[in-house]
Amino acid sequence: MNAKLLAWLILPVVALVVAGWLAIWVLHALMGVLVYVLVGALVVGGGMYLYGRARRALAPGTRARRRIDAAQETYRMRDR
Repeated sequence: MNAKLLAWLILPVVALVVAGWLAIWVLHALMGVLVYVLVGALVVGGGMYLYGRARRALAPGTRARRRIDAAQETYRMRDR
């Protein structure tokens, strides 16, 4: 009788420990994947932002573009 009582008391505790360990392992794996996805999204988003800023800065009609064009024309005239 004591063995059955001991089994009924210990089995649920062991099951809870195993379930908790499994839940922590799965949560750790999901968080790891989430971190990789978040870092990847930040890198891609940052790259797109920087590309857009650079493209807008050198667009026709901007001060930087006019200066680049003027410098190119000066060098072309100098090479003649």
